[in-house]
Amino acid sequence: MFGRFFFSSIRTPLRCVRLQSTKTFKDASPSKFSSLCSLASLAGSFALGGFVGIYFLRELDFSNGKFQTFPLGSTTPLEQLRSPQYGNHQDLENCVAEIGWTIGEHKVQATAAVLENHTNNGFNIGKPLPEQKLRCVVYVESTEDVSEVMKLVSKYSIPVVPFSGGTCLEGSTYSTRPCIIVNTSKMNKILRVYPDDLDAVLQAGVGWQQLNDYLSQQPGLENLMLGCDCGPGAHVCGMVNTNASGIGATRYGSMGANVISLKAVLADGTVVKTRRRPRKTSAGYNLTGLLVGSEGTLAIVTEVTVKLQVKQPFETVTVVQFPTLSDSVQTVSDLFKKGLQFNAVELLDTKMMECVNYSNQVSRAYDNLPTLFFKVAGLNETVVREYVKELKKTAKDHHCTKFEAAANDEEAQELFAARKNALYMMMEYGYNEVDENAKMWITDFAVPLSRLTNTLEKIDGLLSPHKLPFMVLGHVGDGNFHCDIFYKPDQYNLCKSIVEEMNDITLDNEGTCTGEHGVGLSKRDFLIKELGTDTINLMRRIKLALDPQRLLNPDKIFQVDPSDPIEDYLINNKNT
Repeated sequence: MFGRFFFSSIRTPLRCVRLQSTKTFKDASPSKFSSLCSLASLAGSFALGGFVGIYFLRELDFSNGKFQTFPLGSTTPLEQLRSPQYGNHQDLENCVAEIGWTIGEHKVQATAAVLENHTNNGFNIGKPLPEQKLRCVVYVESTEDVSEVMKLVSKYSIPVVPFSGGTCLEGSTYSTRPCIIVNTSKMNKILRVYPDDLDAVLQAGVGWQQLNDYLSQQPGLENLMLGCDCGPGAHVCGMVNTNASGIGATRYGSMGANVISLKAVLADGTVVKTRRRPRKTSAGYNLTGLLVGSEGTLAIVTEVTVKLQVKQPFETVTVVQFPTLSDSVQTVSDLFKKGLQFNAVELLDTKMMECVNYSNQVSRAYDNLPTLFFKVAGLNETVVREYVKELKKTAKDHHCTKFEAAANDEEAQELFAARKNALYMMMEYGYNEVDENAKMWITDFAVPLSRLTNTLEKIDGLLSPHKLPFMVLGHVGDGNFHCDIFYKPDQYNLCKSIVEEMNDITLDNEGTCTGEHGVGLSKRDFLIKELGTDTINLMRRIKLALDPQRLLNPDKIFQVDPSDPIEDYLINNKNT
């Protein structure tokens, strides 16, 4: 616009300007003086136009509309942003109505029960205040549905939160502002299995247990499975969003290592596929890796192509107890250095074993000592027997006090039940022995295996004087541990400060604030400490490039609004 205006205003004088002259300004005739004035006017107009253009480019609030400011530089510090301009109440109502007209009114639900189910699962640190709650839930059934929804929320500038299994532990799938939740749980079709290629294409709402159950019942597919086994009820899209892990990660890796490609819908409704199906590719940016762990802040995942693992024909369980934590961790380290692989290597500390014995959910009594649970698998019984023999030898080198190997499949399930049911055992202990209103703060720090003993010993020293009951269980095979703390509602601030110190201890030992649960809301400050402001600013730049209106899961992982409401959100936990 500015270009056309200035060009039209100077177009005629420009044609009569003489660009070469040997005359001085003093000797110029009136007509030549006029030409020089026109040239000066031309230069001034261009300069003025440039300054005005630069001013408007810098001052436009691109968060309100289809634009976004990208000042010079490679990162976006928070102070360069203004608060996003979301639609008002009427915009929200119009958007909800139009979504119903477009994809079907039966897919839009707003009953009290539905809204409450999408507000809190009982394990998150906080929950939305009344003014932060969602307006409705849209149960999408296809990628096309998601695309239509995103086109409309973009039109009305309405925030969206992706939701599926509802098993998150860090508030990633709960609202912080009036918004629409897009629930993909009805997108639960197993689209295709490629047994020769060992992969499968799944809709976003397929659960990992659903997939494994399906494979076990299909002739010729019984020996295949998804290796990433998270908490019960987790869906593959959420596992992608948090790069979840689980018990099997020591052998098969986190979810990111089990994903080949993704189909996803961007903030404006654009549908993208991150790559094709070959196991290897050098074609372009690793967009799959970009979306893994992004917690729904960059796109809504609608399809996942996953790797399938082959079950080992024979598997057994061993339980090994040690006098010290150091002995147990060093045993694992030595086994790995010998090249041994296990389907699971799980650690329960002394206090967790007290919970196991308290629960009466197992048929045998254990000593209250650090305990390792191994799943040992191989081609046949002979191979597994050799593994167990080497495991026992290594454990004895580190002073194990008890070594028990399952004699059959039934006993293997019984032995591993102490680890499998640990969460329920902790909850039973907490509600009965701590307080009927006790809450549990679940952490998921991770450190290099060589730093695990030092980390856990320092955390024990931090927690013990405060008399807050806590237990440690962990996927020790990859250095990921959960130190779960019970506290009464009036001890919230105390527990919060202790967890912050636990994070500092973890970082001092070259660790991370989250091994598998994600950052969500409650670990944003931890992430800044872990990665530094410049790295967060780079993430924010990527977020704004893909979602300039800041519609997708706002406020999660890092701030996108200089005046966001998260402190109020977390404070709401004190009395709930």
